Amino acid sequence: MARINLRPWREERNAQLQKRFIGNIAAAAVLGALTVFGISYYYDMQMDRQQARNNYLRTEITRLDKKIAEIQELRRKRERLLERLNAIQELQGNRPVIVRNFDELVRVLPDGLYYRSLTRSGERINIDGLAEANDDVSMLMRSLDNSIWFGEPNLSRVVAADGGMRGFNLSVPLEKPKAEESGK
Repeated sequence: MARINLRPWREERNAQLQKRFIGNIAAAAVLGALTVFGISYYYDMQMDRQQARNNYLRTEITRLDKKIAEIQELRRKRERLLERLNAIQELQGNRPVIVRNFDELVRVLPDGLYYRSLTRSGERINIDGLAEANDDVSMLMRSLDNSIWFGEPNLSRVVAADGGMRGFNLSVPLEKPKAEESGK
C-alpha cells in the first residue's frame, strides 16, 4: 500500500476554511454595521423630517395666534363701535321724547303750583316745587298719572314754606308711550 500524507492537504483546507470563516464573519460584521448605519440613518431622516414638520406647525400656530389676536381686537373694536352707535341712536331717538316730557310737565301744571327744580336721574324725574294748597299737589299727581309720558308719581314730602305756600317733593318715572298713544 502506498503511503499518502494528507496532512498538508488538511492544513491547507483548514487554512482555507478558516479564511472563509473569517471572511464570512467580516462580511457579516460589515453587513451588520451597514444595516445598523442604514437603520440609524433612516431614523435620523425620519426625526429630521418630523422636526421640520413640527417647526412648520409651530410657525403656522404662531401666525394663526397672531391672526386670532387681531380678530379678537377687531371684535372688541366692533363691540365698542356698536355700543357707541346704539348710544347715539338712543340719544337721537330720545331727543324728541325729552322735549315732549318737558312740554307735558308744563301741560299738567295746575294754577297755583310752581316748579323750583326738576332733576332727572336715570328714568325718573324729581320735582321740587311750591303749591298754594295741598289740592294743587294732588291735582298735579293725578295729571301726571293720567299722562301717557309719565308713570305713577311718588310724593316724598310736603312742608310749610314762606308766604302760606307749601313745598313739596315728588318723583315720577318716565315712560315711552306706544306709537298709537303718542299721536293723541
